[in-house]
Amino acid sequence: MQKVIFLSLCLILGFSSCKKQGCTDPIANNYNSSANQDNGNCTYTLMDIEGNSYGAKTIGHQIWMTENLKVKKYRNGDTIPQVQDPIQWFYLTTGAWCYYENDPSKGILYNWYAINDPRGLAPSGYHVPTDAEWTTLSDYLGGEDVAGIKMKSTSGWLQNVFGSSGNGTNTSGFSGLPGGFRCLNVPPFQYFGYHGRWWSSSEDNNFTDFALGRGLSHNFGDVDSLNYNKRYGFSVRCVKD
Repeated sequence: MQKVIFLSLCLILGFSSCKKQGCTDPIANNYNSSANQDNGNCTYTLMDIEGNSYGAKTIGHQIWMTENLKVKKYRNGDTIPQVQDPIQWFYLTTGAWCYYENDPSKGILYNWYAINDPRGLAPSGYHVPTDAEWTTLSDYLGGEDVAGIKMKSTSGWLQNVFGSSGNGTNTSGFSGLPGGFRCLNVPPFQYFGYHGRWWSSSEDNNFTDFALGRGLSHNFGDVDSLNYNKRYGFSVRCVKD
């Protein structure tokens, strides 16, 4: 009798209202074989050439890594040079990486030349996002003016200038961290805990020495579209091919 009532309700309310939501991607960690409507919340695990493991998740129609890249080799196995010396870093026009303040606990930063190297930086099946793909992400989250608060992690961000927490809500699952960046000034490492900076694979069409990226700040809930010298050191996220 209960089944008859349920089926009758489905016919009355429409088939779509009786669908079971869940992750419908068979390769996802949280695949639900009984779901017949995707809930947009699939999670994944991927691995780079060195065996480092990363989380990833669906955000809109994209699949983004939820951690910063930490690989020290190109996809073909060639070593990416680690450059600590500020003078040597300043004159680089080839790929390199460094730890923030040469401290492994603070994460890895890459210059843009590592992003653009034909040997490939991203794990297999993923790539460094273009400027347009970053825009797709922020548009899905409501636009650049409000997307930042949804992308920032819920911990790790220092207090903002207004005297309140700089943390985000992370409702997107992006888990953006305030990893700071390496610049060409003195001191070379700046804004750890205050800012996060990520490269895109897109160059600045107006300035040949510059490339595009995105930034988050402890002060505000927006996403900044950036153009910086290719020799700067930024964090890297990847998106699925």
